[in-house]
Amino acid sequence: MIDMGEETMTAENGVLKTQLENGLTIVLKEMHHAPVTSFWVWYNVGSRFERPGHTGIAHWVEHMMFKGTPQFPSGVLDRIVSREGGQWNAFTWIDYTAYYETLPSDRIGLSLQIESDRMVNTIISPEETDSERTVIISERHMSENRPTFHLFEEVQAAAFRVHPYHHMVIGDETDLKTMTRDDLYGFYRTWYAPNNATVIVVGDFESDAMLAQITEHFGNIKTRPLPDLNIRPEPDQRGERQVNVKGPGDTSYLTLSYKSPPASSDDYFALALLNAAFTGGSALGQGGSSNKSSRLYKSLVSTQKAVTAAAWIRPTADPFLYTFIAIPPPGSDLTALEEALDAEIARLATEPITQNELDRARKRARVEFTRASESITGQARMIGMAEVLTGDYQWFETALAKLDAITLEDIERVRATYLNKDKRTVGRYIPNVE
Repeated sequence: MIDMGEETMTAENGVLKTQLENGLTIVLKEMHHAPVTSFWVWYNVGSRFERPGHTGIAHWVEHMMFKGTPQFPSGVLDRIVSREGGQWNAFTWIDYTAYYETLPSDRIGLSLQIESDRMVNTIISPEETDSERTVIISERHMSENRPTFHLFEEVQAAAFRVHPYHHMVIGDETDLKTMTRDDLYGFYRTWYAPNNATVIVVGDFESDAMLAQITEHFGNIKTRPLPDLNIRPEPDQRGERQVNVKGPGDTSYLTLSYKSPPASSDDYFALALLNAAFTGGSALGQGGSSNKSSRLYKSLVSTQKAVTAAAWIRPTADPFLYTFIAIPPPGSDLTALEEALDAEIARLATEPITQNELDRARKRARVEFTRASESITGQARMIGMAEVLTGDYQWFETALAKLDAITLEDIERVRATYLNKDKRTVGRYIPNVE
């Protein structure tokens, strides 16, 4: 083993976790069934780190990270990664920003060069900033073509009066028009630091050798002082909030968004499994869906009270939202649909989830887990998300065990705690009548 000096190292279930002296966290998982490795750098910065006037800056900086460095000018890396048979991308969300490359294992050294270089040497020129401003404003305008974007933006703003989950990742257009190159560069120099980053590597490599390479490329990058973020917790909600949004189109939408627990809470898995049992949706935060065997589908869609009905809960660092969405049949207003959905949610109190429903939900969760884990890139993504949200990669590694331990009593407890009308925000999208 490598002498890690002052660094600490732990290994559980074939996963090694350590930290360099400059604060860079490293999680390595060897998987030797294919000659492929996925290398990720996760930064503990997303839209909840933004302040008024700078909304959307985390996402914009992510775009600028692809504009090049003196070593790798703009456009060069696209050609290099493609030539090596790899893929690379990035994404920003409310709690984090992540960058990755998945490459043949004997070429993964390229990923270390890319990510260590752009952690410190990204240029962010005034010209590229102005060019990308147009791209990002156009991206927002494209999102605005969807009625649900307007609805979710207003619901999120109403649900969070104090907490910075208040705004969407894309940011407010007024901020996108006024932010400067110096704003973006200052954000980059503030948050893109080794002591604010986590490296996740999954695939065909030897941990000792990989750790030595990471130390070589990242070990000399200097720690930076991080701001005291002081994220204010959202005050306790004292009653139902309602949002009505009008706009173009001929389809109405109804959403019910209840406050949900953070991923680090034991209640997260119980509420996620309640969602899977009640709606047929995801138990691991993979988006909204429903199936024909669920109560929600049978009560709303099969009876033609709704064209579609679904719900989702996503893992987050702080309490967020458990959201239902339903669309009424053409010619129907939202009142009848809202009453029907309310009645079905209320029925959970008098006719609780059964053991059979819970068991079926667990089986679907196992399928989800398998799908999320079947690729090396997927494994790295889920492990990284778990590490940055909870500080423990085993949140994902032990997810099925946690779901297996949930009882009907747990389901009833989270139903009574979180499906509370006084703690929700109702959203309605109403098409303009010409």
